[in-house]
Amino acid sequence: MSASVCKACSDPLFIHLSADSDDEDTEMQGGSSSSAPTSSADQTIPDDCHLHCGCHFHWDCLLENFKSTSCPGCGTDLATTTSSGQTQLLCNLHNEGGLQRDHDVLPALREESYILAHPNERKPRAFLELCRNGDVPEIVELLQAEDEEDEDEEEESTSWTAQDILRYQDPNGTGFSGLHAAVAGQSPEVAWLLLLLASQLDIKHFPAEVMQEAVALGVERPDMGGRQDIRRLRDAQGRSAEQLAAEVVGRGRDGWGRDCLGSESGKTMLMLMASGSSPMRSGDDSMRHDTAWNDAPIAMAHES
Repeated sequence: MSASVCKACSDPLFIHLSADSDDEDTEMQGGSSSSAPTSSADQTIPDDCHLHCGCHFHWDCLLENFKSTSCPGCGTDLATTTSSGQTQLLCNLHNEGGLQRDHDVLPALREESYILAHPNERKPRAFLELCRNGDVPEIVELLQAEDEEDEDEEEESTSWTAQDILRYQDPNGTGFSGLHAAVAGQSPEVAWLLLLLASQLDIKHFPAEVMQEAVALGVERPDMGGRQDIRRLRDAQGRSAEQLAAEVVGRGRDGWGRDCLGSESGKTMLMLMASGSSPMRSGDDSMRHDTAWNDAPIAMAHES
């Protein structure tokens, strides 16, 4: 990189990794001369956000000073617009993963800024990301952990129960619930899991493979206790997950058939998947690319 120091703190553009600390305990010291390596096992990794105005920042320094799409150092407005009309903030990002040129850091800056301002929402926001990524085992682990913590720490007023997390909606833009995120991420296996845990969809509509995987993962259908069916949730644009799915299908994306998910207006739209592989197991490429799975028919079941 052409600059050797951060615009905000004037420290070199790398992170000092101490040999006696885990990755989770890495100190963001900027590699100043006062943090010289203490052993031959110590190392440094680059930490350089090179903005298009020419200014350089450590990631944490940029995050700490991030207020808008203008450079916190020189004030240049760095916002550009994609062909679809979305605002982006491009930079050359150099970190432990290597050099990424013209990388859009605006989503990450907004997300991390929101978490810094609302640290109690870290877990439900992690849940939304897992739903987008289709990571069923991690979702189950997160929800089960919350139920255990809820039993141990009933006095904690800011704790999130699993049912709270299942109905959490992103207030930082999209208004997505986990079900919306699963649709946007084309993850029917996550959608089935969420419908099992937080909807009133009749159990008879769930494929046997889904129920078998639920048992294998230790998932039981809970008592909703009068809580809202997640199929009723609307995003920031007023769309149910079903309506979002219709848009996804309209954009020609595979994996959802004609329609998916459900409404409560006398009928339920649901996915009836014919794949012989395990529908709820994420990370299995053979499942994700299976023709029977991706082209699974969607049936309309009328509620009596």
